Amino acid sequence: MQEYLEASLYIDWQSPEIYVLAERLSEGVSDEEDVARNCFEWVRDNIKHSFDYQLNPVTCKASDVLKYKTGYCYAKSHLLAALLRANGLPAGLCYQRLSIDELGAPYCLHGLNAVFLKKYGWYRMDARGNKEGVHAQFSPPYEKLAFSTDTKHKADLPEIWYEPLPLIVSVLKESNTYLEVYNNLPDIELI
Repeated sequence: MQEYLEASLYIDWQSPEIYVLAERLSEGVSDEEDVARNCFEWVRDNIKHSFDYQLNPVTCKASDVLKYKTGYCYAKSHLLAALLRANGLPAGLCYQRLSIDELGAPYCLHGLNAVFLKKYGWYRMDARGNKEGVHAQFSPPYEKLAFSTDTKHKADLPEIWYEPLPLIVSVLKESNTYLEVYNNLPDIELI
């Protein structure tokens, strides 16, 4: 579990701004489930999804997501992992492969999180941001993610990574605008 608690270049929870926010979100709360809920809801509701709001700059590091209050799902998941880890909760990154238009190709990865809760084990949550047709919630042990994977054009990747996938970081670091990210959404082939 130690890897899921560590700070890193992109999940930089030891940055002062993240640490202060993490403390605020856990203030007066002793139950780990409530701390996780507070972190999830804060990121979901306070960080704007870059494409939905057509916002720049493109962010990747958790501290930049917090600073600019925007990020794609991947970047938002980096911030949520950072807030959870700052509160001593093991947190990882998860991905889904989704069809962009619901009909098949093209496909892209979607980023979300998993937190380890003693009562339930690993629990996935999606702080992408709600909008019409998207209603993600934190309600363990039941998952209420932004997107289901109930068709042949969608898939849950079963892994829980402690660091972002290199192809995610590459797209976010090499793109100058939210539109450039959208035009180069990362994808991987399923085996």
